[in-house]
Formats: sequence, C-alpha cells, structure tokens
Amino acid sequence: MKKLLKYLAGFKAESILAPLFKFLEACFELIVPLVVSAIIDNGITGGRGASYVGWMCALLVALGAVGLVSAVFAQYFAAKAAAGFAKELRHDLFAKMQSLSYAEIDGLGTSRMITRMTSDVNQVQNGVNMVLRLFMRSPVIVFGAMICAFMIDALAGGIFAAAIAVLCVIIFGILLLTIPMYRKVQGNLDGITTYTREALTGARVIRAFCNEDKEIEAFNAKNAALKRSQTLAGRVSALMNPLTYAVINVAIILLIYTGAIKVEASVLTTGEVIALYNYMSQILVELIKLANLIITVTKSFACAGRLAEVLDMQSSLKRGSSERAEGMPYIKFDNVSMKYAADAGNALTSVSFTAERGDTIGVIGGTGSGKSTLVNLIPHFYDASEGGVYIDGINVNGYDDDAIRQKCGVVPQRAVLFNGTIAENLRWGKPDATDEELLEAVKEAQADDVIRAKRDGLNEMVEQGGLNFSGGQRQRLTIARALVRKPEILILDDSASALDYATDARLRQSLKELDYKPTVFIVSQRTSSIRNADKIIVLDHGAVAGIGTHEELLKNCPLYREIHYSQYEKEA
Repeated sequence: MKKLLKYLAGFKAESILAPLFKFLEACFELIVPLVVSAIIDNGITGGRGASYVGWMCALLVALGAVGLVSAVFAQYFAAKAAAGFAKELRHDLFAKMQSLSYAEIDGLGTSRMITRMTSDVNQVQNGVNMVLRLFMRSPVIVFGAMICAFMIDALAGGIFAAAIAVLCVIIFGILLLTIPMYRKVQGNLDGITTYTREALTGARVIRAFCNEDKEIEAFNAKNAALKRSQTLAGRVSALMNPLTYAVINVAIILLIYTGAIKVEASVLTTGEVIALYNYMSQILVELIKLANLIITVTKSFACAGRLAEVLDMQSSLKRGSSERAEGMPYIKFDNVSMKYAADAGNALTSVSFTAERGDTIGVIGGTGSGKSTLVNLIPHFYDASEGGVYIDGINVNGYDDDAIRQKCGVVPQRAVLFNGTIAENLRWGKPDATDEELLEAVKEAQADDVIRAKRDGLNEMVEQGGLNFSGGQRQRLTIARALVRKPEILILDDSASALDYATDARLRQSLKELDYKPTVFIVSQRTSSIRNADKIIVLDHGAVAGIGTHEELLKNCPLYREIHYSQYEKEA
C-alpha cells in the first residue's frame, strides 16, 4: 500500500482537510456527555432551573449542527481525494500495461489485467476513502473517551483502558488472519473472470460441440471455490462485531456496577455515571465503525499488493545501441534464436536471412513452426534470445518504440476492429489522414466494395470487435488501416486467410504496385499467396528448412514441395 500512497500527492490539501474536519467532529462529540452530565447535576438535581437546562440543550443542538457541517466537509474532501487517487492509479496502471512487452502481457492474461483495473482499484479507492474519514475520528473518540473517563474517575478509566486493550487484540488478530484470506478471494475472482471471458469469447465453439453442460459444470466448480473462500473470510471477519459487542457490554456492566457503588458513597454524581456510560456507548459505536474499516482496509491491502505487482513489473524488452552499421542490407536476421520463457524451448533457432527495400518476403511452414514469432521480432514486440534483428543497419532494440512502430505496418492474425466509425478505425494508422487518403488505402486493400455497400460509407459504425462485418471484410479493413500510414515495412501475418483466391491475388498485385515500395512480409499457409515473392522462408519447428524463390524451393526443399503439392495437383 505504501507504494500507492504517491497517488495522493496531488490531493494533499484534501487528504489533510478530511481527517481534520473529522477530528473537529470527534471533539464536538466528546463534549456532549459532559454537557448532559451538567444538565443532570446542575440543572435537574442542582436546582439551577429550566433556563439553565434550556441553554444547555441549545448548546447540544449547536454542537450537533457544527458536527454535521464538519462531517459533510470531511466526506466531501475524502471522496474527492479517493476518486482522484483512483484516477491517477488507473492512469499509471493502464500506461504500465501498455508499456509491457507481449511476453509480460501474455503472462498476466487479459482477464487478470481487467480485474486489477476495475475490482482491485475500486477496493483500494474504498479503503482510502474510509481511512481518510475514520482514521482520525475513531481513535480520537476511543482514546478521548478513555482520557475523559480517567478525568472523571480513575477506576472507571481503568475499565476503559482494559476494554480498549482487549478490543485491540481482537481487531488486529482478526486483521492478521483475514489479509491472506482476502488475497485468496481475489485470486479466485481472477480465475472466474478468466473462465467467464473465455466462455463468452468461445460461445459459438462451445455450442458447436454441445459442451454447454460441461462448461456450466466447470464454471460452477470455480464459482463454488470462490464462494468457499469468501465464506471463510466472511466468517472470520464476522467475529468482529459480536466479540466487540460482548467486550463493550461486559465493560458497561462493570462500569454501572462500580458507578452505582460510588454514587451511593457520594464519590461520583449521577450525571458523571451517565457521562461514563455515554462515553462507553461512543466507544462501542466507533469500534464497530473501526471494525468495518479494518475489513475494508484488509481487502484494500490485498488488492494493493496485486496492483503493486503490476506497477513494479518491468518490460523484458532490451534496449541497445542506436549506432548504425554501414553497408548492411535493409533488414537482416543474424543467427536469431528466440524463446518465450527462460525455461522453455526455442520458438526460433539460428534464423538468418536478409531483405532489401521493396522486397516481398514470404514466410511459410506448418502450424507452430514460428512464422508469427519471426515477424513479431521485426517491430520489436519480443526480444531475440540470441543473435540480432537489424533494420537499416540498427539493431531493433536500439530504436525508440515509436520510431520503429512508425516504420512498420502490422496486420496481426486476428483482425481486430474497435468500436467507432470505419474512418476512426482506419485513422489508427495516421490520425491526421484525409478522407481521400483513407479511400486510397481502402482501394489498395481491396476493401472499396465494403465501403460502397455501407449506407454511411466511411462513417459507418463498427461494433466492438467488428462483429457487424464478415471475417474477410474485417481482414481487408485491418490491411487498409496499416496501409494508411504508408509504412516502410508491411507485415501481413496470415491476414488474408479469409479472402478468396481472386481477392487475394488482386491484393498481392495491388501491394506490388504501391508507389512507396514497402518491404512486405507475407505469412501464409497457402503457397499461392507467396509464390511470386522475391524470397520465401520455409520454417520447420523454428528452424529454417529452406530459403529461395518458389521455383528454387520446389526443386531443393522437400518440406515446401510437400506443402505446395498438398494444395495443388502435382504438375506433369
């Protein structure tokens, strides 16, 4: 939690004023029993009459009004500070997630990141709000009441001190027990969020295989685990109130008993005994509030630890020298190996090839052969474990992220469109692009028929994920989005798999005719998509099985020959 306190730095005034007003409210509340005692001892039994009682009642009303105003101001400042704290925390959390490499994002998982951005931040925000409101009020009331009790009678003060000591043991004991329990609850919540997201994303697949009952059963098991962990934590936390009530009521019984004896002996007055009783009642109310505060803070600490883990994460992407080596090809893979985890096997092993400006490079191989891994090294989404990837004579880890991403236009395997208009989606590649530039990119991506078919053209709304477009339409629009930027390097990672052969052929011809001549990487399962490439790289289990043109590989590479003739009849 300490690491997150810096997000209150911009709200120092609110963080001071909220407890200050609560302190004032608590002080006014501590005066009330003394006023009641004076009314009884001086006004009723002391014979000062109705006018004295009236003035004292007016004083009670004034104390209540001032206390109410103080409470309202305290609540306002606490809420403002907590909301601002959450805003700054979410900002940094989202920025941190965006700065992480694919390796860290893959490790965290989408659902876990969503839980941290929403549930965990909300829990911490509630904790900050409650602490600012109560961390001054409750201790001031509790210890102030004890001091006032000592001022009235030493024995009564001793009863207060003993009750408070027992209550502290109960509260902090329960706190230590419940912190790990609530951490486990949040972990189970992560699991159920992950499972729910997968079930919703893969709903069509689940129904296609008639696995609804199996998924419901698995969900119920996870839900039951979450319930068990929440129930256990709740049961331990629920001990707080009954134990607190029991200790306070025992203290009240002792207080009334000793008070009655001392009143009989004329050591204490009736008003003083009632004041002591009121102070003990105030302690009861405040400790119940404190118990609820402890439960909230316990949850907040568990969530804060999970948030701190993300904020402490560092991107595994290496940063190297930006010095340019002269005489190198435009793109060079120099004996590159890559693994996704330190204890995992190589996804790529000793890959070496070169590409010049304007070349078209085809990448083909079986499933899991490392095709996507290879092209993801170019924009520095991952780091090479061994060797180096060079663009224009500079290792990719020597480029600033923005600089290298400006050079590259990437169309990933899964076509992703965002909620908004078609034009807004296309301008991700170039925010200041004109409509003419967008239409040019759409035409080059063979998506002009998609625009013509829509009533609002470029202003047609896109649903989240592009669900109101077919797979082929989404792929062509994502290719257009990459082309708007006019990138030096265009990476098509199996991004034409949903296109028919004729559209695929027109797309490849269009890319070849681009006037700015980008270096194009085409990852495909179809040899027809890459047969006219200047160079084709054949991968087999992460290693290069062959490099050459289509004709050269048919002669010299058995794997390429096998892939090609599995798709087309063997030529005579």
